[in-house]
This record gives sequence, structure tokens and C-alpha cells, in this order.
Amino acid sequence: MPNYKTALVTGGAGFIGSHIVDALIKRRVKVYVIDNLATGLKSNVNPNARFIQMSITSPQMPSVLRKIKPDVIFHLAAQADLRCSVQDPPNDAKTNILGTLTLAHIAGKIGVKKFIFTSTGGALFSDEVRPPYSEATPPCPISPYGIAKRAAETYLEYEHKLHGFKTVVLRLANVYGPRQALRGEAGVVSIFSRKMSRGEQVIINGDGKNTRDYVHVSDVVSAQMLAMTKPVTGVYHIGTGREVDVNTIFRRMNKIIGGKMKEVHGPACQGEVRRSALDSRRARRELGWEPKIKLEDGLVKTIAWFQKLK
Repeated sequence: MPNYKTALVTGGAGFIGSHIVDALIKRRVKVYVIDNLATGLKSNVNPNARFIQMSITSPQMPSVLRKIKPDVIFHLAAQADLRCSVQDPPNDAKTNILGTLTLAHIAGKIGVKKFIFTSTGGALFSDEVRPPYSEATPPCPISPYGIAKRAAETYLEYEHKLHGFKTVVLRLANVYGPRQALRGEAGVVSIFSRKMSRGEQVIINGDGKNTRDYVHVSDVVSAQMLAMTKPVTGVYHIGTGREVDVNTIFRRMNKIIGGKMKEVHGPACQGEVRRSALDSRRARRELGWEPKIKLEDGLVKTIAWFQKLK
């Protein structure tokens, strides 16, 4: 394992980021967290991590990064709401393109050894391509969010060639589990879990036949740790490869809570693909990664976590 003594996690107060911080602390890595708390929570941050409240687009960010001088960066800070990207593409690009580029450019200058970027899986592809998508599938995003993530990936590849530091892009499927926010980075499982736990009516967008590839946050953290420790660079898809539609998610979750809720549908959302799943065979082959949490077990654990928040 490379000798990474210091790590920076941007977005480390958020859903996935806070779990990564926990995993790094367990490995006795000194961890810094940068998060503006737009969607993250200070309470999510491990008390053994050093927390800095700041946006990655802040003019002070480069000087803070030079002071920390981390060995490895896990970059998760983002404008993560696809619908907001449709409503305000310039703001999405400011964070997801310029913020990432600035971070990566300074990282190369200060000698960061590895840069691990959390990208999107489903939002990079259109319905013209049949899932599951592999790394060889040409990206064709249909939303500003997907476009920005793809642009950030391309800039990161440029910075890798310019500075020589290792870069890993992890394109994630639909991640779910404890700590997922209900805005910004929210997913259908977290929204359904919160509402069902409170006895509130769940509304399924559209006909509910949109499919997604659901991967538990603990499996995603495992992939992040492997991306850090393995001598790899490049793009990896992190998902189960299985499509599950929203109606099925609702029915399974409804069964877990006792089957008392009616199935109600509302308007469909703009900018979302109809189907999505990721082919993760490259991650299995080169990272030694594979998902371990079955969907049914993950849903039970997630609902139980949200029920404690009532």
C-alpha cells in the first residue's frame, strides 16, 4: 500500500464523503474535510477529522490546499442535484467544472500523489445506448449535470498528463444508505425512507418504470479505498449491473414497513434517462472490487436508519 499519511475529502460532511472519512480514520490517515455545508451536515463529520467550512469555489481554497498539502484527495464536493443543473446550468458548471479544475490544477502543483474523483454513472449516458454501460461506452449526457461531470473528467485527464499524478475516476451508480440527504444529493431510496418512516405519502415520479442501478454506500466506500491503495489510474464503473425500476423499489420498501402505503404517481422529471445500469467488470478485474450488499438487505438497513430519525 502506498504511504498516504494525509488525505483531503471535499464534500466530507455529505453522504458518501462522511463514510469515506470514517474509513480513512480507521486506517489511521490524517484527514482534512472541506465542505460548505450546503447539503452536508457538520454532525456527519468524524470528530477525529479536521473540518474546514469552505466552498471549493472559494478564492481561499488554493491557499488552504497548499497549507494542507495532502498526499491523496477524494473529491466529492459538487452541485449534485440534476434538476438544479437543468434550472441553472451556469451555477452547476461553476462548481462541477471550474471547482474541480481549480482543485486538480493546484493538486498537481503541490505534489499530490493521487486524485480520486467521484463522477456519475447514469447521467453520462443517454437512452440511445442500452445498459449496462461499460467504460468503453461513449458518454452522451443529456443534462447539464452530466455534461459538467464529463467535462471535469476530461480536465482531470489533462491535469494527469500535465503533472503526472495518478488520477482515478469512479463513476457511481445510484448510491443509497444511511446519511443520504433529502436535498441536493438525494436519491429515491432516501426520499422514500424518510416519508415512509413518518407515515407520509410517497409520490412516484412519472410511471415509475425508470430503471436505476442501486449500490449501497458501504460498497462504494470499499471501491474508494481500493482506488487509493491499488496502483491504478483511469475510469472505473461502480455498480451492480442490475436494473431495478422505481415501482419495484417502492413495493419492496412498502413491504418492509408493512405494506400499508398506496402507490401514487405524479409528474415525470425532466433531464433524466429512462434506463441506467453500470458494467463494473473492469473494477472487479483491476481493483478486486465487487458489491456485497444485496438490495433487499440494504433497503432494510436504510429504512431502519431513517426510522431512528423520526
